[in-house]
Parts: sequence; structure tokens; C-alpha cells
Amino acid sequence: MLELAWPWAALALPLPLILWLTLPRARESASLSLRVPFYASFDRPSRKRPARRWLKLALALLAWAALVIAAMRPQWIGEAVSIPVSGRDLMVAVDISGSMETADMMIQGQAVTRLDIVKRVAGDFIERRVGDRIGLILFGRRAYLQTPLTFDRQTTRILLEESAIGLAGKETAIGDAIGMAVKRLREHEDQNRVLILLTDGANTAGAVEPLKAADLAASENLKIYTIGVGADEMLVRSLFGTRRINPSADLDEATLNAIAQKTGGRYFRARDTEALEQIYEILDELEPAAEEEDVLRPPADLYWWPLAGAMGCSLLIAFIGVFGSRFRGPQP
Repeated sequence: MLELAWPWAALALPLPLILWLTLPRARESASLSLRVPFYASFDRPSRKRPARRWLKLALALLAWAALVIAAMRPQWIGEAVSIPVSGRDLMVAVDISGSMETADMMIQGQAVTRLDIVKRVAGDFIERRVGDRIGLILFGRRAYLQTPLTFDRQTTRILLEESAIGLAGKETAIGDAIGMAVKRLREHEDQNRVLILLTDGANTAGAVEPLKAADLAASENLKIYTIGVGADEMLVRSLFGTRRINPSADLDEATLNAIAQKTGGRYFRARDTEALEQIYEILDELEPAAEEEDVLRPPADLYWWPLAGAMGCSLLIAFIGVFGSRFRGPQP
């Protein structure tokens, strides 16, 4: 369907006629002439033929009409497209401190780092959040906004996959990550706001205490789901043989649980890949994706077609004015 975004621009169409009727005519002044005895040997100057003059006038009017049509912004309205909308703003905060490099998680029998598991599972979770606006926060010693709230889930997942250990420092600033999420989500007060915070340690850096940040989040109606990542047991080889250690000894589960309770969320413990996948499936149930749909008809601007036509008419007028006399044929 063809529509005009600014139909009122058609009021400019009679403007050349109005100017022609209202502006005073230019006065013709007598020009000085020079008489020479060998005038007959000169080529006679070309006279503007009436047909050529009317052709240039017609092209000028056509160019003006094309410019007015372009100013009216013709648009082609496409087919209706259904867009799922939930009205939820979802922030994902991922710990990329030095401890996330610990290879105590398994994928197909191969040991991988905690961050690699998070990239895979959280990336799939982001792809499923159709209709939600997703934001990404990376935190270590400092918290950084990697992706602002956006419907572009693919870009958010790519930026998550491109994150690296130590990019934000080796320590962990859980409170600053929560504060960053509160700051970014505060601009959308009427939305359903959720933060999913994933870490494998305790708060060891930052300017804000985690529990104080949780109180601030609760006052802003921000619900926080916390996830503690890391295995309970890991085999380590040394010169004295193989021994078992707890790689998650530094995980502050009490603080993470308190953060979730203060804000009306839940705390989850991911000891392996399967557990982390189940947690994100539970999150899909607790915060379901959009079911309602909004209908959008994407417009495609067509103004450049009449604009190109006006430029073509202008070039023809210039061509006639400059080269027209060369094709007038022999003079008597």
C-alpha cells in the first residue's frame, strides 16, 4: 500500500505560478552594439526557438512537481509483521574475574572453564527471550555495560561470546554490578525489570556493598536472580600425586541468597553444565517470554525515486541550454 507521510507538502505545488503572477517583471535594458563592416562573415547567434523554450519550461515544471512529491515522503507500507512484546527489561550480569578461568566444568567429557559454560548456556537463554529487551553487564574489579537494553538478541549473544577473562579486572565487584543494573533500569519505571547475576566468588572489590546494592534494587522494584557457578570437587595433579580440592570454596552463597531474598528473586547453585541449563529453564518458567503480539507494518521510503526524476529533468534542461544550439541544423 502506498502512503504519503507528509501530504501537506503538496501545498507548495502552485508556488511557481504564484511567484510568476505576483513578482514584477524584469526590465529590459537597451544593450550597446558595435558595428563592424565584416558582420556578415560572423555566424549568426542562435535564437531561442519557441519549441525549445516550452520544452525547458515543461521540464522545469516537471522537476518542481517531482521535488514536491519527494517532500511528501511517499512510502510503501509492507505486509503486517507480528512482533512479540512482553514489556520486560532483562539485564544479565556475568562475572569475568580471574576465578572464572577455573576448568571444573565438563562438556562432552572435556574440561572447560566456567566462563565457557556460561557463554554457551546463557547465550542460548538470551536467544530464547523473544520480545524482551536484553542488556549485558560484565564485571570483575569494575562493572561495565557491554550491551544496553535492546531487542537485538543476536548482537547481545555475540558480545557475550567475545568477553574474556580479566577484561574487567581479576577481582569481583558484585555490588557495583547490581548498582550498574539499577542505574540502567531506573529509566524504565513502568516495565517489568529483572536482573540475572552470575558469579563464582565473593565480593572482593567495588565501591558498593552487595547487600546495600540489593536494598537499592528492592526500592526500585528490581527483581534479582542470583546464580553461583562452580563444582564442589575437582581433581588436581601435583608432584605429590592427585588430590581433591573444593574449587568453589570462595563462593559466598549466603550473600547471594540474601540478595535474591531482598529483591523477591531466587538463588540457584550450578555445580555442572546440566544444572546450569536446568536453572535457565526454570528462569524461563519464572519469567516467561512474551505471548502477546504487536502488529507492525514496516514502511519503505520511496522519496528518492521522484528526487532522482527531478535531478534528471534538471540535467536535461542544462543539456538543452548548453548543447541545444549545436543540433539546430544549418542556418539559411
